[in-house]
Amino acid sequence: MLAILADLDLGAAAIDIGRLRLSYDASTAAGDERSLEEFLRTELADIVGQGGHDERTSTDVVLYGFGRIGRLVARLLIEKAGGGHGLRLRAIVVRRGSANDLTKRASLLRRDSVHGSFEGTIQVDEASNTITANGTRIQVIYSDDPASIDYTAYGITDALVVDNTGRWRDEAGLSQHLESTGVAKVLLTAPGKGALKNIVHGINHGTIEDTDRIITAASCTTNAITPVLKAINDRYGVVHGHVETVHSFTNDQNLIDNFHKGDRRGRSAALNMVLTETGAATAVAKALPELAGKLTGSSIRVPTPDVSIAILNLTLGQGTTKEEVNTYLREMSLHSGMRKQVDYIDSPEVVSTDFVGSRRAGIVDGLATIAEDIHLVLYVWYDNEFGYSCQVVRVMEEMAAVHPPSYPQADAGATAGAMA
Repeated sequence: MLAILADLDLGAAAIDIGRLRLSYDASTAAGDERSLEEFLRTELADIVGQGGHDERTSTDVVLYGFGRIGRLVARLLIEKAGGGHGLRLRAIVVRRGSANDLTKRASLLRRDSVHGSFEGTIQVDEASNTITANGTRIQVIYSDDPASIDYTAYGITDALVVDNTGRWRDEAGLSQHLESTGVAKVLLTAPGKGALKNIVHGINHGTIEDTDRIITAASCTTNAITPVLKAINDRYGVVHGHVETVHSFTNDQNLIDNFHKGDRRGRSAALNMVLTETGAATAVAKALPELAGKLTGSSIRVPTPDVSIAILNLTLGQGTTKEEVNTYLREMSLHSGMRKQVDYIDSPEVVSTDFVGSRRAGIVDGLATIAEDIHLVLYVWYDNEFGYSCQVVRVMEEMAAVHPPSYPQADAGATAGAMA
């Protein structure tokens, strides 16, 4: 199959080879007499012979802030770079921290204590204030005012600014970016306030319109639990529930006891479990209005640097069993429109570090599922840094209308899922 695909000289696309194979097996079982090559030529007709051709336009991207999420989004954009199409990382905007700020920024991009080393080359040019990573030239702009930057001076136009700072979360604050020359749209990597659209890709990304200037990618927890909640609500109905997240500590907390404006967060993150609030349960309703008022939530910050778990304690409208609900969620992870968001595992040995680098928004731990008629408890792991960053990039692609076509376009179905 790979040899045939290589000979078809395909254009830019996202191809799920496993699902293509399952789809071919299903068609053969149904009496289709086409050869594998004939089947693939039909399924991929739009991109056969289109090698080197990409109809997508390019969109300049500026990362405003270069912290944990900013650097991971940068890695993903650099990974996807090529051909000058799609999302093009052009610049990062930061406040100068020291005389050797540029070198330190490059070092943080190269080395990560959680996610490992950057795969490739990184060069620093102090004269031009640029970092070049795997051929992607990134302009470093020093500013503390989102409204006064002339991006066109750096050749950047109609840019999508991704605000990773979290300093502004409402329309008024984020609109400052639109006052800078060369900015077209803004994406916030945090839950937004007011009437801003909170987008969870795979759930409500279809509501993004060309006229939207500012939207948000919600939170890591909201992205992790919303797809699973949608799957359960669609099948069984959610009457009400409570979401408890056991969340890795973040930079917002103190390493050792010190003043913090938030309750409990002033206590040492490295030594304590810290009970705190989460807005994820209520934020779900912005993506799934049918769950408005049905969920409560709280969070416990724990002394781990990455990967969290959400415990969904749900009362259903229809009863189920552990085997039935696990089979259903596994099928959703393989063959539904949320397969990029929902993953499933049933190993008795997995722990949190096994999910570092997961590109799914959330991973259902099947062995931990508890189901007693209408009472259901689900455990959903999630890499609150990398998995969320993958969701952010998917939203960026939707905003810029540069998402590559995906094949196969139709699901293989439940029969194929049973074979997987």
